[in-house]
Amino acid sequence: MNLFEEMEFYDYEQVVFCQDKESGLKGIIAIHDTTLGPALGGCRMWPYETEEEALRDVLRLSKGMTYKNAAAGLNIGGGKSVIIGDPKTDKSEALFRAMGRYVESLNGRYIIAEDVGTTEQDMNDMYLETDYVTGSTARAGASGNPSPKTALGIYYSMKRTAKEVFGSDSLKGKKISVQGVGNVAYELCRLIHEDGGQLIVTDINQDAVKRAVDDFDAVSVGINDIYEVEADIFAPCALGAVLNDETIPKLKVKAVCGSANNQLAEGLKHSKMLEDKNILYAPDFIVNSGGVINVADELSGYNEERALLKIKAIYDQMGHVFRIAKEQNISTVEAADHLAEERIDQILKVRSSFLRSEKSSICKR
Repeated sequence: MNLFEEMEFYDYEQVVFCQDKESGLKGIIAIHDTTLGPALGGCRMWPYETEEEALRDVLRLSKGMTYKNAAAGLNIGGGKSVIIGDPKTDKSEALFRAMGRYVESLNGRYIIAEDVGTTEQDMNDMYLETDYVTGSTARAGASGNPSPKTALGIYYSMKRTAKEVFGSDSLKGKKISVQGVGNVAYELCRLIHEDGGQLIVTDINQDAVKRAVDDFDAVSVGINDIYEVEADIFAPCALGAVLNDETIPKLKVKAVCGSANNQLAEGLKHSKMLEDKNILYAPDFIVNSGGVINVADELSGYNEERALLKIKAIYDQMGHVFRIAKEQNISTVEAADHLAEERIDQILKVRSSFLRSEKSSICKR
């Protein structure tokens, strides 16, 4: 990868490489855009096979956070960080404190949070070195584990998607196929079950599958079989790029609405394939924004009731995306991008106008 070409093409602001020999830290922080405010995004710990794979992932995820935060109406920009390592074997207090020091060195341009492979305790360790961390239980008034709030946002997105497709937002009697039953998806399954939905689940972790089967009367299927089950809504809640040339033709659903990031292997191409099969796609960065909405509320002094109201508003935001897609005859992916880009552009123009006014006043003096 030619990093500077990549940064220039997608307009990234900053990439920071973080290493600490004593703790074994090998991390990358990517700040994509701070037009709306300081960049906020989670820290993912993953055993990447190569450094380039880690770099590509953090760049892709940080750009996604810009769009997610903008579309959610948050006054924060987009950033992300990754740590190369196995979260089951390579964690230590020293490693996360070292990462915290790198975050501190950015002086508030980037605010870190939980993501895949990291936990509240990891945030607590980083909080020993920096105030620019959310989701830490060591901080007074922190929001804690964001998984239930992320699940709630997905649930409201799914209800609005169901209304668009079936005319009612009730999930009662609807068959929902869920790929991946981790912390977020387990909470989602609970909400669907309470709403009367019927669950079909799969996961590489058989204990997670058994838990969903036991707790929610879910039906389990094989990892690859999930694409071919007959259901009303498919919820990808595991890996990205699962909607591709191979899997889309197998789908027997009316809509896709799940928590996984970057579900479409190729955005425009595969959104068109879904459209051609009359499958409504709920854009993932709108669907899964509940978690970041929740942790971002910490920046104003966390108030759970206020955060919940913002998360419930995802329902209306999803409806707005569907309306834009219809009115402009574009895909829901393009509509969601349009929503985010329009807000960033508006704020950029507002700020530039005031900057010009300030410069003009200085010249006159």
